[in-house]
Amino acid sequence: MNTKRDTSRDGLRNKVETYVLTHFKPIWNFIQSNNALRKITNKTLINNAVYKIPTRPYAFSTKSPYTSWESLTDRSYSGLHLPPLDWKPLTQKNYIGINLTPAEKFEKNLPPVEDLEALYKKKNGETIYSPKSTLIFPYFVQWFTDSFLRTDRENHLKNISNHQIDLCNVYGLNHTITEMLRSHQGGKLKSQIINGEEYPPFYYDENGQPKEEFKGLPHQVTNEFVNKADSFPPEKRQKLFAMGVEVERANVQIGYVMLNVLALREHNRLCALLAKNYPTWDDERLYHTARNIVMVEFLKIVLEEYINHITPYNFHFFTDPLSFTHEKWYRQNWMTVEFTLVYRWHSMLPDTLIYDGQKIPMPDSMWNNDMIIKKGLGALFEESCSQPAAQLGLFNTPDFLIPTELASVRLGRAAKIRSYNDYREMCKYPRVTDFNQISSNENVQKELKRLYGHVDNIELYVGLYAEDLRKNSALPPLVGRLIGIDAFSQALTNPLLAENIFNPETFSPVGWEEIQNTKTLSQLVHRNIPQTGKQYRVSFYREGWQPVS
Repeated sequence: MNTKRDTSRDGLRNKVETYVLTHFKPIWNFIQSNNALRKITNKTLINNAVYKIPTRPYAFSTKSPYTSWESLTDRSYSGLHLPPLDWKPLTQKNYIGINLTPAEKFEKNLPPVEDLEALYKKKNGETIYSPKSTLIFPYFVQWFTDSFLRTDRENHLKNISNHQIDLCNVYGLNHTITEMLRSHQGGKLKSQIINGEEYPPFYYDENGQPKEEFKGLPHQVTNEFVNKADSFPPEKRQKLFAMGVEVERANVQIGYVMLNVLALREHNRLCALLAKNYPTWDDERLYHTARNIVMVEFLKIVLEEYINHITPYNFHFFTDPLSFTHEKWYRQNWMTVEFTLVYRWHSMLPDTLIYDGQKIPMPDSMWNNDMIIKKGLGALFEESCSQPAAQLGLFNTPDFLIPTELASVRLGRAAKIRSYNDYREMCKYPRVTDFNQISSNENVQKELKRLYGHVDNIELYVGLYAEDLRKNSALPPLVGRLIGIDAFSQALTNPLLAENIFNPETFSPVGWEEIQNTKTLSQLVHRNIPQTGKQYRVSFYREGWQPVS
C-alpha cells in the first residue's frame, strides 16, 4: 500500500533542478534546436551532475583504511567514494563536509544478512513491472557494465577489470585471450555461420571437450551461485560460445549472449568495410581500427540512448567529449565499490519471459544459446523489446536471485561501506530523518523500521533500492545520481574520446562516418541481421510509453 511520501528531505535545490529539467518543454526544444546553446547546455548539465561529489583521484580504496601511495595507484583494488568504516581520522571531525555516521554504532546495529531476505521477496509472488523500460534495458545494463565492474570472486575487495568500457566481454581481458579469439585474417574475430547468421565459435568440440584453440580461456571460479561449465547438461554445454570473458560468465544469460553476438558481428562487418576502402591495410590494422570503432559506437549508445532513457529530463544528452578535456574530473578511471553496488539491478529481471510466444521461467534463459540460434538475432531483440522489464526496487527480486542480493549486502559490509545517509549527504541530498522520507510504500517503511530501527542504521545497498522511483525515470533518486556521476565521468574519459584521438585519423574517414551515424541500439542491430527488409522494434522504451505530467 502506498501513501504520500514526505518530500521535506529531498532538498530545495534538487527539487528546483528537477522541476526545471522536467518542465518548460518548449524552451528545452528551442535550446536543442540551436547547436551552440545545445553544446553549452550539455556541458553545463553534465558538469553539474559530475561535480555533485568530490572528483578523482579518490583518497581511499579497499587497499587500506588510510591513504597510501599504493592505495592511490594500485587499481587492482576498488576505489571508495567515502572512507571505509575502519578509517580513523587524525585531525578532522568530518570528511569533505559530511558528518559521518559513527562507525562503531553503525556496524553494531546492522541486522544479520539472512534477515534481509524479507526485503527482496515478492509480496504474494507478484512482479511489479516497469512502466517505462523493456527487458532489453536490464540485459544491456548487465552486459556493458560487466566489462568494468568485475569483482574478484576470491577477494571481493578487488576489481579484475581494466577500469574501462573496453568491451573485454567481447575482446578479452588481455592480449593472450584476444589472440585466441582472433581469426588473424582480415582483422576479424573467429566466427561461424548457423542458419545464415554469424555467431562466435563453440567452446567445446563434438566430444564435449574444450577445443584446443580455446584451452586458455578462463573459467568462472565455482561458488555457491555460479555453475562450472563442465557441470551443465551436454545439450547446453555443446552450445556454449567462446567469448572474451569466463566461459560461464559470457554465456550466463541470453541477453548477455545477444549483445556479445551483436558486437562480434559489428566488428567483423567493420573489418570488411575497412578492407574494401583501405586495401593495403594488414590484419593488425584492420582489427585494431575496427575494435576502436565498435567501442566508441557503444560509448555513444551509452551516452545518448541509455542515459537519456534513465533520466526524466526534457533535455537529451549527447556525445561531445572534447568539451570536457580541461575539467578537473577528467582523470584516469577507477571503478568504486559503490559503483558496483549501484549497478546490481537484479529486481529488473522478471520471474518469466516470453520466448517464441511462450512464457518460460527466467532461469531457463541461462546458458541456453539454442534460444538465439533457433530464433535469430533480430527476432530475439524484438521479442525482448516487446515485454516489460520488472521495476527496480525492494520486494521485487526473483527467488533465484535473492542469494545474489544478499551477496551484494555482504560485499558492502566486507568493504566497510558507510551508511545510506552518509551517501545521501555526499550526493547533496539532505539526510533522511524518517522512513516515510525514503518510500511511500508502507511495507518498505515497516520492514526497514523492523530491521534497522532507525534511518541512520540503513546500509547503502538497501537504501539505494528502497527509494521510490523518480517520476518518469527508470531509477530511484540516489541510484540515478550515482549512475550519472560515474557514468559521465568514466565514459567521457575513455582514451578513445580524448582530444588528440577522437578524430577521423584514429578511426579512418570511413570509420568516423560509421561512428557519427550510430546513436541507437536499433541501428546496430539492423546493420547486422540478414537484410530481408524487415524492421524490428528495438528500444529501451515500452511501446506507447509517454511521460506522466
